[in-house]
Amino acid sequence: MAASAQATFPVFLLLLLSAAIAFVDGSSVDPSGEKFTHVHFYFHETRSGPNTTVANYKNLTSTPSFAYIGVFDNYLREGTDPSSTLLGRAQGVGVFAMPEGRSGLLTATEFVFTAGKYNGSTLTMMGMYAAAGEVDRSIIGGSGRFRMARGYSLSKVISIDDLRLVAKFDLYVKHY
Repeated sequence: MAASAQATFPVFLLLLLSAAIAFVDGSSVDPSGEKFTHVHFYFHETRSGPNTTVANYKNLTSTPSFAYIGVFDNYLREGTDPSSTLLGRAQGVGVFAMPEGRSGLLTATEFVFTAGKYNGSTLTMMGMYAAAGEVDRSIIGGSGRFRMARGYSLSKVISIDDLRLVAKFDLYVKHY
């Protein structure tokens, strides 16, 4: 009997220690503390010229126009004007594939806020980009004011030419 008690004592101590750590840590999230935030900005991409913010790597395969990868570091601004207040950057990658006549651009984007009330925070967006109409993508994470973020993004191209692209973004985010 004494040997059995000695064998279970370390297990009991381990369970007790685990419970104490979980209690003291306090990192559990209170569901009642969840917030909802609407974030609005304009995405400015410079497509050519000396201050280009996007680079496309084409012809990754022997089949022309099958696939490419784009890397970007675009501006987030308060308005459509290129001189409007800078709110942050949109940094990420886009992967384009066109097998058998279907096309799609999968984007992974980190919105890095460097000014305003979200300064120092980030939101992460991922999803397929379609050039026409309104685009719906997922918000899959965040940091700073947007810890444990989840939600969706609606975007629409406002203007596009050979030099630049401007898109309107509305992010609808739940976070703690």
